[in-house]
Amino acid sequence: MTLVYRAPMRSRDDGIDPQLARDRAFAKGLCGFGRIDVPQRRVERFAAAPDGSFVWTRDEDGLFRLGRLDGPYAYDADGEDVDLVHVRPCRWRDAPLVESRCPAAVLATYARGGRNFQQIHDAQAGSETLRVWNSTS
Repeated sequence: MTLVYRAPMRSRDDGIDPQLARDRAFAKGLCGFGRIDVPQRRVERFAAAPDGSFVWTRDEDGLFRLGRLDGPYAYDADGEDVDLVHVRPCRWRDAPLVESRCPAAVLATYARGGRNFQQIHDAQAGSETLRVWNSTS
């Protein structure tokens, strides 16, 4: 079974521009979240997500990016200025995707809002995400 996660990659501090964290993540090949108001169990769940799991993020323009976790958890102190410190290596697809290219479960998860890294629990999310992954460059 292919696991799929929502990864908003935005700080709980509204004074930090969320796009700066995403830009850092894409440039460095990372996925993650910040240090502000984060329970240890959330960090543990993130660290335990299997390599190869898919992650979806969305930018301020409503465009989506798809990635795959590709390595172990680390604390990245260099990301403190954009509050992206709990990180894992991630292979991101280069091109952003419009809503019509995204699985319905991904859209529903983002429509509910929130800033947590969380698994998308839907029977079709894995196969639909894999199809998108294989059809993009």
